[in-house]
Amino acid sequence: MSDRFRVGLYPGTFDPVTNGHVDIIARASTLVDRLVIGVAVNQDKGPMFSLPERVAMVEEQIAKIRDGAEIVVQPFDTLLMKFAESVGAHIIVRGLRAVADFEYEFAMVGMNQKLNPAIETVFLMADATHQAIASRLVKEIARLQGSVAEFVPPEVERRLRAKFGVS
Repeated sequence: MSDRFRVGLYPGTFDPVTNGHVDIIARASTLVDRLVIGVAVNQDKGPMFSLPERVAMVEEQIAKIRDGAEIVVQPFDTLLMKFAESVGAHIIVRGLRAVADFEYEFAMVGMNQKLNPAIETVFLMADATHQAIASRLVKEIARLQGSVAEFVPPEVERRLRAKFGVS
């Protein structure tokens, strides 16, 4: 085992954070000494929740994770590799749910390796119980007043219900 301090970065929009995200965070935290959760500004995705709301939701969830690395949440609005370099990341953690995720991520890894070959990308497969969860679908279900209780933590469910004016 190396004496090197290992820093990982798990970037995402987290709009909203789901049980799948929380699972990846918990598992990734066992692979590094420090895990930075990078909450992307990403206006192209037109987030439902503001950046401060998304950061707060992620912070609520990481407070529950007891084992593993130090976990910090940090927003970013720069190129992913520039952000990874700024936080001293050795690895970028990405979660995969399906083949479609892999195709997109595979292209991203190739570009990221060209930008900085010293930073590796590590893929964690979504737990089978979380493979169907996507933030986009969770928002749609909540908007149509369906239950999202099995897809997101209770605090996130409350925030979604408040966004859509559902009691």
